[in-house]
Amino acid sequence: MGTFKAIRIDKAEKGTTAALTQFDEAELMEGDVTVAVEWSTLNYKDGLAVTGKAPVVRRFPMIAGIDFAGTVEQSSHPEWKAGDKVVCNGWGMGETHLGAYAEKARVRGDWLVRLPDGISTREAMAIGTAGYTAMLSVLALEKHGLTPSSGAVVVTGAAGGVGSVATAVLSKLGYHVIASTGRMSEADYLKGLGAAEVIDRAELAGPAKSLAKERWAGGVDSVGSTTLANLLSMTKYGGAVAACGLAAGMDLPSSVAPFILRGVCLLGIDSVMCPLPQRKLAWNRLASDLDKGKLAEITHEIGLDQVIGAGAQILAGQVRGRIVVKIV
Repeated sequence: MGTFKAIRIDKAEKGTTAALTQFDEAELMEGDVTVAVEWSTLNYKDGLAVTGKAPVVRRFPMIAGIDFAGTVEQSSHPEWKAGDKVVCNGWGMGETHLGAYAEKARVRGDWLVRLPDGISTREAMAIGTAGYTAMLSVLALEKHGLTPSSGAVVVTGAAGGVGSVATAVLSKLGYHVIASTGRMSEADYLKGLGAAEVIDRAELAGPAKSLAKERWAGGVDSVGSTTLANLLSMTKYGGAVAACGLAAGMDLPSSVAPFILRGVCLLGIDSVMCPLPQRKLAWNRLASDLDKGKLAEITHEIGLDQVIGAGAQILAGQVRGRIVVKIV
């Protein structure tokens, strides 16, 4: 047993503290697989955890970070052996189970997904929970029956992590993507990802009408609150919106009108406890339906020592696309 680098969060008199420090391997939690972590990523939830802006962390001390990719070091799980390349998202990592911003992680083997052929550990974290959540949203829309011939799809928070991947995937699949953003300066970036139109998020602000003019057949929303309410009021008859985030708040000031007068469906997307078969499907679809060139364009890299500062930036809406965190 030794020590390794990790971002440790501790309870303080007021709130929490976060610091890059040495963590004792003997303090790792129970699990049947130990992974040498190579890459992690920065998600909105990670920003909340490392800054202490919301009570994401529910166990102390905690190692922050909700997802990782790396190589199995030790395993007593029948599915895994040393040398396997794996990815892990959610399951309470960084919240109730020691997380990913560390050189080692010990988890249950049932939480792991084998890295699909053609995706490196770095690319897996360029996708990360944000991209995996975007793919779960696309799968839900497809299950609802949405196809490119159904009409346009809208993506909110389009310049963020979920939005960037959703825009890239949906455009590659042939959809007419309308990207909504609060940063119209990112219009060229979004069109480069495949957006056919870019609209200002102001068009989805303010109190939502019970029913507004029909504008799209479906949507992927990572914003919530009034934005989602407006999205629903503008969805075409029989359409659907996949809701996967709350950047603007947890409230939903809507009415039942879109549901009972237009047959609109609101599809809830949870990435944390998502069953393994759906996880595997999402990762395999990402391997085939996400343009690697576009993924590279939306990604930039930081070190573990830069995570806490970047966490504040992502909460302030100052992060474009995806951030990968180099662990070793």
